[in-house]
Amino acid sequence: MKTLVIVSHPYPEQSQTIKALQQAASHLADVEIRNLESLYGNDMAAIDVAAEQRACEEADRIVYLFPIHWFNLTPMLKAYLNQVWTYGWAFGPGGTALQGKEMLAVVTAGASAYTYSEAGLIRSTIEDVLTPMKASAHYVGMRYATPLAFFEARGLDQGKLATLEQSFVERIATPVGEAA
Repeated sequence: MKTLVIVSHPYPEQSQTIKALQQAASHLADVEIRNLESLYGNDMAAIDVAAEQRACEEADRIVYLFPIHWFNLTPMLKAYLNQVWTYGWAFGPGGTALQGKEMLAVVTAGASAYTYSEAGLIRSTIEDVLTPMKASAHYVGMRYATPLAFFEARGLDQGKLATLEQSFVERIATPVGEAA
């Protein structure tokens, strides 16, 4: 089973948790990591669509690793989806290149889990915030896995960061279809 991890962070120099999670995944077998900002900077027009599509085609699971950015995807991740998931490749006559693959959103948030609750400040759960990812996955025939969210993910000490890394590694090391 091959896992593709698409990483995006709008401010990579400030990215403690996303960097740590990416680094932890880099030690796993059958995991390919593509960090959008490392590959393309912030130039949305520079995305190599053919290379990104090939990487997706070779994967059984595609993990999108990013911080919630104003209750949404990062700008580069949105550009990636707009360009890479083109009609005729991601969906269309004859099926889809993504059909049957698992999509897993792994997100970090600076706010607390309570903030991302019906009773919290934004009156929306993390699942609500990720509805566009879920809808996109279903639209192209992917299996949408329960997201993995890490809250209060800023300024973590090494112990807390190690716990998050372990949870992330355990989740992406789980065979496709076996995770809750």
